[in-house]
Amino acid sequence: MKNPYLSPVLLIIMQKIILLTLSLVFGMVAAQQNAYYQQYAQYKMDIDVDANNFTYAGKQTITYSNNSPDELKVIYFHLYWNAFKPNSMMDQRVQSQGKSGDSRLQVNGISRLASIPKDQEGAQNIHWIKQNGKNIKFDIQETIMKVYLDKPVKANSTTTLTMEWDAVIPQQIRRAGRNNSEGIDLTMTQWYPKIAEYDYDGWATFDYVGREFHSPFADFEVNIKIDKDYVIGAGGTLENPSEVKGYQSNASVKTDSKNKATWKWTAKNILDFAFAADRDYTVENFTILDGPKIYYVYQKSDKTIFWETSKPYITKFFQIMNATFGRYVYPSYAFIQGGDGGMEYGMCTMILGEATSLDGLVGLMVHEAGHSWNQQMMAYNESVRPWMDEGFTSYYEDLVMYQLFPPQSPVANPFVSAINSYINFTKTGKEEPAVWLADHHDDGRAYSFASYVKGELFLVQLGYIVGEQNLSLIMRDFYEQWHLKHPTERDFMHIAQKISGMDLKWFLHYWINTTKTIDYSVKAVKYDTDSTTITLENKGQVPMPIDFSILKKDGSVVNYQIPLNMTHTWKTKDIYGDFQTLGYWPWTQKEYTFTIPYSKSQISALGIDFSQRLADVNPTDNFVEVK
Repeated sequence: MKNPYLSPVLLIIMQKIILLTLSLVFGMVAAQQNAYYQQYAQYKMDIDVDANNFTYAGKQTITYSNNSPDELKVIYFHLYWNAFKPNSMMDQRVQSQGKSGDSRLQVNGISRLASIPKDQEGAQNIHWIKQNGKNIKFDIQETIMKVYLDKPVKANSTTTLTMEWDAVIPQQIRRAGRNNSEGIDLTMTQWYPKIAEYDYDGWATFDYVGREFHSPFADFEVNIKIDKDYVIGAGGTLENPSEVKGYQSNASVKTDSKNKATWKWTAKNILDFAFAADRDYTVENFTILDGPKIYYVYQKSDKTIFWETSKPYITKFFQIMNATFGRYVYPSYAFIQGGDGGMEYGMCTMILGEATSLDGLVGLMVHEAGHSWNQQMMAYNESVRPWMDEGFTSYYEDLVMYQLFPPQSPVANPFVSAINSYINFTKTGKEEPAVWLADHHDDGRAYSFASYVKGELFLVQLGYIVGEQNLSLIMRDFYEQWHLKHPTERDFMHIAQKISGMDLKWFLHYWINTTKTIDYSVKAVKYDTDSTTITLENKGQVPMPIDFSILKKDGSVVNYQIPLNMTHTWKTKDIYGDFQTLGYWPWTQKEYTFTIPYSKSQISALGIDFSQRLADVNPTDNFVEVK
């Protein structure tokens, strides 16, 4: 029935509003139903290195596949080395943070970048760029280059870009550069104009001020000319080992008129191509049964004696990771002495090599190679989610090192040290949420704890909530569904909730988006003739299910589980023993009282979380010794 009070004009306006609203609603539904996509690139590079003057000249052809549903009118590139100069954004950020900034970028609060000599400043100078043979315009905003396409790249189509540039290899300040602290001549990482990632969130155009990276998967063909006396270590496959120095004992080094050898490298489906070059490198290799071929590229000396003895440990590392979390998919992996500590790249890592202990070197190798299961094969956007990459990798590191180097004194689990570090840091008042962007943390230590420690404990707490068996299934299924893609925490949580049957959104929110802490206590214990009544208190801000145990006088342990109502489904098993499930604890309720059928004479001790996985910031009031 028509409304007699509406004029014809108003009726027309209302009809248009309704049609517009319906189109928006259906558009949103369609957007939510779009299939997952990811971009792809193919690089072909010719690089001529002038090692004496620490420069190089480069040409590259990039075939870029736009697999998105969007038409792209511009393409962005990263020019990371432009950060290494006085008054760059990286320098400004270091200066503003002072002593709280990254210790590798400042000394006593003074930025190391501010004093880089002019001739050692990093630079990537773009000469020209062409699309399908036609010159196109570009703008450079320090470490980000915006390229204006002559013709838009339509959805599900490709375009070809060619470019020529030259670069100055910077003083080694952070990761890349010349003459690192151990005398490696060239560490060439994030060294070429690198295409940025484009996904549902748009272009990943984060300025480089010191932290992490992100890019599409790509294939690489890289030809590197350099003085014939150099040896190169890289992430990829060397296609001409018989023509260059270091990889074959009977090699016949081929040189050009300038006495340079050409190294021909390829790599498929990786995020970036990195290499290092030095005259004094030794190259060693060994093959892991049902695993990759491992290369060690380092300066062999009395200072690097632990490299040889590390080999069986690295073999076991890859075997553990393949069996536990999913297979390493690439044909090789190279540990290369270079850089300023440890940093992961496609099929390789750059690490400082002059370790003072075997477990120190192996721990560094395990952590950096462990990134292959995160930063490389899972390919998170580290600038947005550093806690997934660094945190999950730290979890793998502690789990594997616990097996490779069992502790001399018994500990409850492999993560006790990380939990204790976290507890101590929460008391400094400097903690920052893990959800913050990697480069936007105000304090260097706060970034490290948010990303490495809090990210690691995310998995430890998750195992406590859902049970370790379920956590193993979650991690394996996450790998199977998402390796060689770009997952987010939403994809991980979807799998975690599906496998556990629990609602876990509350946990993600508390642990990643806030700095609220867990703090439970045993408030009261009342002993009766044939039973004991216990009252627990939630003194913290993060609700959790509670594992509670009693140690009986006969040495046996009885376990109880007090579920948290928000999970709606309870844990059914865990590796720390069978348990009886009690009534749930509402998250709004501060205290919980229950009675167990054991008298005081039967009990030696009782308490919360005998497994010591719960990241309770005040664990001293979690246990009662019965005397």
